[in-house]
Amino acid sequence: MTRFVLGLPAFFAMLSCAAAPTPHGALAPSGEGSMGGAPVVSSSSRPTRKEQVRRILPHNVRLSVREDGQARSAASGVVIGNEKTPEGVVSYVLTNAHAVAMDGLDKPSLLVIVDARGDSTEYAARVVATGSVPDMDLALVKVPGLALEPARLATDAEVELGDDVVVAASPFGRALSLSGGMVSQVEWDKDSKLPRMVKTDAPIGYGASGGGIFSLESGKLLAIVEGYRTAKVGFAVAEQNFSFDVPMPGETFAAPSAKVRVFLGQHGFARLLGTEPVASR
Repeated sequence: MTRFVLGLPAFFAMLSCAAAPTPHGALAPSGEGSMGGAPVVSSSSRPTRKEQVRRILPHNVRLSVREDGQARSAASGVVIGNEKTPEGVVSYVLTNAHAVAMDGLDKPSLLVIVDARGDSTEYAARVVATGSVPDMDLALVKVPGLALEPARLATDAEVELGDDVVVAASPFGRALSLSGGMVSQVEWDKDSKLPRMVKTDAPIGYGASGGGIFSLESGKLLAIVEGYRTAKVGFAVAEQNFSFDVPMPGETFAAPSAKVRVFLGQHGFARLLGTEPVASR
């Protein structure tokens, strides 16, 4: 662990953020689509910010790992696909592998929670695929009985530096929270020429692991939050030492759509995206 001194003692480390407890009208240009010189209103394909956010919200859920009825950790997730089975509809939620790790717990249970204006519905769920941390910190959760519209996954070419984004997550195990920003960094793989990591300056809270980063232009899922960098600040009061972690602005890291697509292909779930299995890159 590298140590830095920033006035107060500060220790920087990459931490997991899983918590322990209608179209609008547009005026046609002059001389185009007008009658008698009067402008005619034509429909635009791009929704307003408010309309786009409303479309994004239903894709997001929160997760809770419990033991003996007590919450042990909390995280966020995005519905990435669903299908009909003989037992009924089943949805699949994308989150982080570290967020649903249950090692050391005695008879743990996993719940997916959907919030709607003060009401919460809980669904029993189970993990059906996990990647290796930290290289592939992704997990897929199967949720019988949940019927939410899945998010549309962006193509590799749609992840661009400077894109306006909204992050949807459930920090501290509470109801869904939104934050805005942009894609502040894209790290490209030298061999595949695909993005292997993205960063956003949108602030997030502890417990936002697995949250979705969505394009405000298209509404598509650009990436899944993996973690953020914090500063551990320590100080002394009355000869007692105290410390706390402070999220660093602009240091939220995420797995881009290319990584999600590879993960689903490797584990036999490419069908959720309506595509053929993806070869390992």
